[in-house]
Amino acid sequence: MLTKTMTRIGAAATPVLLAALLAGCATSKNKTDTQYVARDVSTLYNAGKYRLDRGQYKLAAALFDEVERQHPYSPWARRAQLMSAFSYYMNRDYNESIAASQRFLAIHTGNKDAPYAYYLIALCYYEQIADVTRDQKITQQSLDALGELIRRYPETRYAADARLKLDLVNDHLAGKEMEVGRFYQRRGQWLAAALRFRTVVDKYQTTTHTPEALERLVESYLSLGIPEEAQKAAAVLGRNYPGSKWYERSYKLMREHGGKA
Repeated sequence: MLTKTMTRIGAAATPVLLAALLAGCATSKNKTDTQYVARDVSTLYNAGKYRLDRGQYKLAAALFDEVERQHPYSPWARRAQLMSAFSYYMNRDYNESIAASQRFLAIHTGNKDAPYAYYLIALCYYEQIADVTRDQKITQQSLDALGELIRRYPETRYAADARLKLDLVNDHLAGKEMEVGRFYQRRGQWLAAALRFRTVVDKYQTTTHTPEALERLVESYLSLGIPEEAQKAAAVLGRNYPGSKWYERSYKLMREHGGKA
């Protein structure tokens, strides 16, 4: 999707590079490409596109940035901003890609390519999501960016992909809550554990972690001495996940404590 989109954006550029520019690149290990020399806009843009097509993403980004610096009022500058953001993304320079995309949006808010810029920001956060054992700040930023894209441009193909990724992000955040809740359980801190499992049930109820969260709520409430709440959680679990191992466990617990699941 990304490559097709950026190919379309770059299609307006003539694919032929000046021979002198290419010769300079070959003899100076790419330094000639990015050193400040006043060049016409098409030469700079095409040099960036040439490097991008060959997987030299960092150099391509520098060249597209140079288009914007040398020709800020040219129609090419707008295209170059997005191409720069895409090049940084491909090079996994996520912070640079986000900054370039945000700069594009600040100047071209209503542009037809704005949805793509929002999508690129969301992807940069999404691809940095860490394991559930680590801090989830990036995961939350990914959630926010995906949500912003869907809110602003719900009918675009980018929003359709964002919805799929949103489900995965929510599942990841729910997994973090479960990990913390299980940690509190092992320490016998049943109230703190119950609060974490309740968050999963209330906030991430469509994720794969909900059945386990309900069963662990049963465990926590029984340990806290409030069987009525445990019975409510068990009933929800039985109604929605009757064939799961988590319901079987909660059913057994409730029978052992003289309650009904």
